[in-house]
Amino acid sequence: MPLHIIRNDITKVECDAIVNAANNTLLGGGGVDGAIHKAAGSGLLEECRKLGGCKTGQAKITGGYNLPCKYVIHTVGPVWRGGGNNERRMLESCYKNSLVLAKEYKCGSVAFPLISAGVYGYPADEAFDVAVETIAQFLMKNDMTVYLVIYGKNAFRAGSRIFSDIAAYIDDNYVDENTDEQYELMRQAQCSQILEIQKPGVSADKAKSFEKPKMSEQSDQYEFNDISIFFSQSNSDIKDIIGDMLDESFSQMLLRKIDEKQMKDSECYKKANIDKRLFSKIRSNPGYRPAKTTVLAFCVALELSLDETNEMLMKAGFALSHSSKLDIIVEYFIKNRNYNIFEINEVLFAFDQSLLGSVN
Repeated sequence: MPLHIIRNDITKVECDAIVNAANNTLLGGGGVDGAIHKAAGSGLLEECRKLGGCKTGQAKITGGYNLPCKYVIHTVGPVWRGGGNNERRMLESCYKNSLVLAKEYKCGSVAFPLISAGVYGYPADEAFDVAVETIAQFLMKNDMTVYLVIYGKNAFRAGSRIFSDIAAYIDDNYVDENTDEQYELMRQAQCSQILEIQKPGVSADKAKSFEKPKMSEQSDQYEFNDISIFFSQSNSDIKDIIGDMLDESFSQMLLRKIDEKQMKDSECYKKANIDKRLFSKIRSNPGYRPAKTTVLAFCVALELSLDETNEMLMKAGFALSHSSKLDIIVEYFIKNRNYNIFEINEVLFAFDQSLLGSVN
């Protein structure tokens, strides 16, 4: 884990293996196939001549030659003939057999193009679904980093209803100006008051009388109480004050939610599209500060409500904002109780947003 969807030229992706969408001869062709052979050099073609071709849905492996990878895995995708000729099954086999080969050769990372979606005519949105679903199923049982490499700015579902609904939802909720600026100032001030207190001078009782900033009844501005008392408190008293004020951390809440949902740790981080090493860091460090996309990924994996999502975000110092298209898209999915992280990432990708489950 995890699956990354990226825009790039597959011949420039640095990983253990890249997958070539080849033809049955394995001797090069157009599109991705031609680009890989050109970038790899003549050595790749010479090795491919010895393989005796490849059947549709199968996969064979060669060296990487001049490419920034150890191996090239060649697979032959189906030609689209309307969908009634086992095209989906054969396309699934391309991904499955390529992943099995990558595992057999101990590849820690592999990059796929969108197989059959070019000159072979497979509808791009359906080809994308097959790729994501098949790779996701493999990753639920295997640890590997997989890149699905998209060349250009294809929006696979731009004409579908879900994209139309989300585009309308964004139009209804998105604001160009950061209307949450006052809230962000409030949150930063609260963090500063707790984390940057150093000066001695004020009693613990007076320090404990601090109240959180609140919204004025006469305006849309936040009122800030005098925070200078925190900066004059003795260091010895500060520890007691902070201890009294500290709430459950993000890490603690995450582990509690996993237990409440009766999930295994591995089930949770795989559903969140999170790397196992990152999860280990979070689990072992109660004060770990994750990225916002990481928090949202866990919220999706745990199938939290919108209120629970906001609560978990607050534990990490974030909040959902209608000044962020990413936040609005994730909010849309949560409100509609659609917790398929790969479908969410497909939409985020199409709208040029960061994907959930990014490593940090």
